[in-house]
Amino acid sequence: MFQSASYTGTKTENYDLLNKQLKALIEDEPDVIANLSNASSLLNQFLDDVNWVGFYLWKENQLILGPFQGLPACVRIPSGKGVCGTAVSERSVQRIEDVHKFPGHIACDAASQSEIVVPIFKDGEIYGVLDIDSPSKGRFDKMDEEKLAEFVEIIQHYI
Repeated sequence: MFQSASYTGTKTENYDLLNKQLKALIEDEPDVIANLSNASSLLNQFLDDVNWVGFYLWKENQLILGPFQGLPACVRIPSGKGVCGTAVSERSVQRIEDVHKFPGHIACDAASQSEIVVPIFKDGEIYGVLDIDSPSKGRFDKMDEEKLAEFVEIIQHYI
């Protein structure tokens, strides 16, 4: 049974605890959708000042909405479109301080002001992305980027 933990340490300590919790949640479960569902829930519970946390999965040569927490979202995103599609086409993390200054931003939730997208790979190929939105500009910093990349590395190990 999962119990919510208190995140009372430093930002690094809290992320390390989060990543341990993720591993414990998914290491014995072979179903990817179940694991991504729990991962999005865990992140939503852990992160403050976010309004959308979830996954898009690469299928049919596009990103298709996967497990998430938040308001209904865009269902299909082509490679190279918006922040998520750019993460796929560039195969790199996109940390956007102000989404309204990002060319071609796809506004699924008008409240979103900043965004971070971490690509997920399987056998060297794009598998999907982790997408997190915030209603505050500049919400995500370098440490968020590094620790969320570690979070995705754990997921990649189990897909």
